[in-house]
Amino acid sequence: MNFINEEFYSTEASAAEMDRLWADGWRHFGTHFFRYSLGVYEAEIRRVLPLRIRLDDFSFSKSQRRVFRRNRDLRTVIRPASVTTEKELLFELHKKRFTRDAPFSLYDFLAYEPARVPCEALEVCVYLEQELLAASFFDVGERAVSSIYAMFAPEAAARSLGIYTLLLEIEWARAHQKKFLYQGYAYEGNSFYDYKKRFRALEKYDWKSRWEEMGKDE
Repeated sequence: MNFINEEFYSTEASAAEMDRLWADGWRHFGTHFFRYSLGVYEAEIRRVLPLRIRLDDFSFSKSQRRVFRRNRDLRTVIRPASVTTEKELLFELHKKRFTRDAPFSLYDFLAYEPARVPCEALEVCVYLEQELLAASFFDVGERAVSSIYAMFAPEAAARSLGIYTLLLEIEWARAHQKKFLYQGYAYEGNSFYDYKKRFRALEKYDWKSRWEEMGKDE
């Protein structure tokens, strides 16, 4: 496999352009677009696996239905993405989970006008009464959506809120007749990102313009 490592910057991309970029393995944080086929994880060079869920064929697993039941007491709001003091405080709590390569700011992932730069983006906010327990952000394309970042209050870890917000993104995408949800990157072999592999109707990109079914042992 040829090594791919490319990047560019853009403040604007149409919904159709975002669909094409995601389909070719591209990601973006703010205005920085990038794609790379190899990465370093735990001092090893690993193959990078761009992942997406084929929404027409997706169904919830038993464990994912349990996550819904566990959080039925929570209130959910989906709206244009924004950075607020409330979300910045949650981010500061959430990033303490990272023992290495901890992100510095929400702006590591979002543009300063995240609802429209470089494309339309929404947020999922989950509340217990008035307390913000979790938030995630996702881009909206013509035929697909793409997850950007998720965070949750550490004291609520037993609720599996990172999975919960992703499931809510899937529900929104299906309700709006989208075909794919792009989850971002994982690695070949075991890694911190293996939770992304635990979804039905999952596909991986082969870095040769083809998406193929994800094997259960990967």
